[in-house]
Amino acid sequence: MSENHESSYSELHRPSSSFSSRDEYLNHELQIMQPKRWRVNLPFRDYRFEWEDMIPAFAGTIGKVVMVGAVAAAFAGPLGLSSDFILENVRYELLIAAVFILLLSGFFLPSANLPGTHGPLIPLIPLVVAAGGHPLAFGLLIGIFGFLLGITKGGSLMAKLTSNGVCGGLLLYLGFIGTTGQVAKLFQWAEGFGKAHIAFIVIIGTILLYALLEHWKKRWLAVPLGCVLAGVTAYALGAPFSFNTEPGLPPMSPTYWWGENTGWMLGLPDFNSFLVVFPFAVLAVAMWSPDFLGHQVFQKISYPERTEKVQMNIDDTMVSCSARQIAGSVLGGANFTSSWGTYIVPASIAKRPIPAGAVLTALFCIIAGVWGYPMDLAIWQPVLSVALVVGVYVPLLEAGMEMTRKGKTTQSAAIVVFSSALVNPVFGWSLTMLLDNLGLIGCKERSSELGVAGRVVVPVIGFVILCTVMGAVGMFPGIPAFLEQFRNLG
Repeated sequence: MSENHESSYSELHRPSSSFSSRDEYLNHELQIMQPKRWRVNLPFRDYRFEWEDMIPAFAGTIGKVVMVGAVAAAFAGPLGLSSDFILENVRYELLIAAVFILLLSGFFLPSANLPGTHGPLIPLIPLVVAAGGHPLAFGLLIGIFGFLLGITKGGSLMAKLTSNGVCGGLLLYLGFIGTTGQVAKLFQWAEGFGKAHIAFIVIIGTILLYALLEHWKKRWLAVPLGCVLAGVTAYALGAPFSFNTEPGLPPMSPTYWWGENTGWMLGLPDFNSFLVVFPFAVLAVAMWSPDFLGHQVFQKISYPERTEKVQMNIDDTMVSCSARQIAGSVLGGANFTSSWGTYIVPASIAKRPIPAGAVLTALFCIIAGVWGYPMDLAIWQPVLSVALVVGVYVPLLEAGMEMTRKGKTTQSAAIVVFSSALVNPVFGWSLTMLLDNLGLIGCKERSSELGVAGRVVVPVIGFVILCTVMGAVGMFPGIPAFLEQFRNLG
């Protein structure tokens, strides 16, 4: 049967035994899928489950437990909330996330990456609390701004205006910073109980394993095998570990979480609460574009040709993240949403589409949240660090280097890294995109083809708005926050 647009996925599907290699079968699956936006996509009719789907589901669940825990802890400290609050809210968020990724990425919006956690936003949370910000107001504004950006296709526009050099440099920066950060955390953890050599041995073992998997073309196994190797090695060498989180369910009522004497112990926000978090919410959504773009590009590099239909749609992902953010905040969750990197990167390496792994991720999140014990294992430092390094950061480095191999891309990539190190990736991305599109660096021919709007208007307006917001909340090194200076003058 010819593979034409009228044939369905189930008609075009062929068993893996009919292919000469597993890789050919996975490529064929990606090429014949026909996901339907805002219509029901069913397992076995529109997609199938494969063993490779376990990899992103496993990595994504580990990342979710860790990142939501980091967000909850960032709030709990300044607000004086106990560790019990962190544990219960993480469990609550795992259940909320499971429902949304199952309904959206699993069934109704298979072109949207899973709504994960906004990692780069975590350092800003103490500033939000210190300014008197309310987490419900913060979450609602992020969801509203993200929804507006998604329905106006602003995310796609930013992706089109970002060259390979800019995107490649961004991936290199994020990959390098992430890798070195996890190595440092692993040594800090091992030094905490006087056995720093454990961190060294775990890292060496991970490097050798990753190299062998690359040689055998089995790199998609890096997360599970790396986590097993790291955990077994660390425990065998005397690293302390114990299961402490017992099975159970968190409080399920939003009135509990937004009570004045329960949950967050803050009650509901007032109008001033929304004014305080406004600039932070704008910045949070502005951070989405480079994050989403990096994930989409990595998927494009890893997938074969003729797979545009199953690649992550930036605007759909923004709508999905926004819906999940609004609902999660109203329900009382601590999570702030972005594209789920610890899911999409391993899924891209394993050459698997979004929906099947999304269903498994939802199942794993429910198991982890209710059972409790997997949460202890997921946040154990050697397992956590190795999962993030081999599942996200090293692949980002590889993708960044791949994008800067051809054309006039190295100048733009270098400027992104330089300016990101000065402030943050949002500043680096917006500044370099402006310089690149103006034709001051990078490919001059590309700049001349963008038109006035793409070359000047959009990049300039975007850069000015982002700098104003970042300056307002004090993100420029050595420069006091504009908002604080304004309050002092008043």
